[in-house]
Order: sequence, then C-alpha cells, then structure tokens
Amino acid sequence: MDKSLKIGISACLTGEKVRFDSGHKRSNFCMDELAKHVQYVPFCPEVAIGLPIPRPTIRQVRKDDVITVCRPDGSGEVGNDLKNYGQQVAQNQGQHLDGFIFCAKSPSCGMERVKVFNEAGTGNTSEGVGFFSAEIMKANPLLPCEENGRLNDMHLRENFVMRVYVYHSWRKLRESGLSAHRLTTFHSLHKYLLMSHNYQAYRDLGRLLGSIEGDDIEAIADEYILGLMNALKKPASRKAHTNTLMHLQGYFKQHLGKEEKQELRAAIEDYRQGLVPLYVPLTLLRHHLTVHPNPYLAQQVYFNPHPNDLKLRYGI
Repeated sequence: MDKSLKIGISACLTGEKVRFDSGHKRSNFCMDELAKHVQYVPFCPEVAIGLPIPRPTIRQVRKDDVITVCRPDGSGEVGNDLKNYGQQVAQNQGQHLDGFIFCAKSPSCGMERVKVFNEAGTGNTSEGVGFFSAEIMKANPLLPCEENGRLNDMHLRENFVMRVYVYHSWRKLRESGLSAHRLTTFHSLHKYLLMSHNYQAYRDLGRLLGSIEGDDIEAIADEYILGLMNALKKPASRKAHTNTLMHLQGYFKQHLGKEEKQELRAAIEDYRQGLVPLYVPLTLLRHHLTVHPNPYLAQQVYFNPHPNDLKLRYGI
C-alpha cells in the first residue's frame, strides 16, 4: 500500500509514553485506521527540549502581558525553548509534511482553547495556543492541521483527511514542476470537490488561472493554493453537497431511463433531508459512471478524495 503521505503527530497520540505522568493518549483512529495509509512523523516537544519522563506538569501562565510556559509554581520556564524547537521543526521538516495532528489542550501542542492561568493560579482563560503548534502553523498556513479531540467529529475528521490528500497532490505537482497546463488540470480535477465547499471560490480560482501570463506562474500558483486550501478548510454543508450531486446527475440525463432517474433523484433528496449519508447517492453515481463511462467525471477527486476503507463519508 502506498504510504507516501507524511503526517506530523504529537508522539503521545501514537501510544508513546511521553506524557508528564509516563502515560500516553493513543488515538485509535490515527493508529488503527489512518495509519494504514500514511507515515507518521512523531514529535514530543517537551521531551525534545530536555524535560524528563515523568516530569512536573507545565502550563501556560500570563505574567503581566506576556504568556509563558512553566510549572504551576512559576519555576522552570520553557516557553522560549518550546518556541525555538517549533521553529526548528517547521524549518527543517515542515515543508515535507502533508498534515499535522496535535494533542488538544496541551500547553505545547494544543491548536486552540489552551488554558492560560494567572500567576496566582486562581483563574484561567481558554485563549492559548500551544507554543510548539503555533510555530508549525505560522510557518506553513497551508498545512492541514487538526487536534485529536476534534477528530472524533465525523465531519471534521473527513474534512481533515480530505485536505491532507489534496495538499499531498499539490506538493507532488510542485515537485514535478509548474506549468499553466498542469495548474489548470489540477483545478479541473478538483472542480466538484471545491464546488461542494465553496462555489464562489471555484469560480474565482478558475478566473485566476485564466489570467496566467508568461513568468507570473509562481505568483499565480501561490495565490491559487492559498485560495483552495482556505476554501476547503470548512466542512461542506449538506446544501452544498446536494447542489454538487445535482450537477453530477446532469451528466447522465441522456443515458438513464425514467426509473433510474427517479431512483437517483430520490437518493439525492434523501441525502438532502438527512435520511441517508453522503455515500448513498455517491455510490449510485459511481454505479452509473461504471455503466456509462465518462473520462472527465472518472478523474474527479470528489468521488474518491480519500481511501474508501476509511469510511469517512458514512457519517456525513
């Protein structure tokens, strides 16, 4: 099985006993399902900067107007060490990753809503971002990132894995060399996936690629992938998926009989009403695509944005 995708991950989520109490927070989805398709590159920033296992707990603390990371009693500040390590990883390895899965609520790895305590330890707010994860995300805003806790939400899980595969395809395109033809082909293959997330972005990015002239292709490519990844970041709505499915059914109107058309329309309507998951109308469309081949549709990423055995569209 091709496992060329590389995802950075908080080491404790892989089952490594690197937490302060010598424990771990193994993610069953990451290790039992997604691991079949990707290579993980594990990081534990706290161990990497020299903290022992086990070790005293650390947390984010606001001192005057500055947030740092230290022990609850204020000793052992390691905020700058965690920040520097994040910058080092981002510079040396970040460009080789297709995604990153962080440990939620961690003062080093949390993506958002990390607790920030006052110096007295009598109160806290959930305004912090992990010192390590902040550097990874800042260095590469295109990199798909998610937390282990949020991956329990099926919509967020499907959206994250989809973005990882799209970003991996983009990295391969950049490695093979840019050209106007390759850019427009990439956009064409992702047409319906993008449409299902943001129809306006699909139109805007299409117009952007239509403006390619001479040697401005690098700038166009940078603007394109930023727009694409931003458009895909929010999970697609049921309404947007329904609109996309209806566009796809139009390709078969000359090939299907009356009963087949009714069956397909009914499947799309059942999905729209929330009676069946997305894979039901998609399975029917794939069947018709097999019976009535269409090379353009067959290459659309929307039909297979990630491996089917992950069953990510069974719950959305």
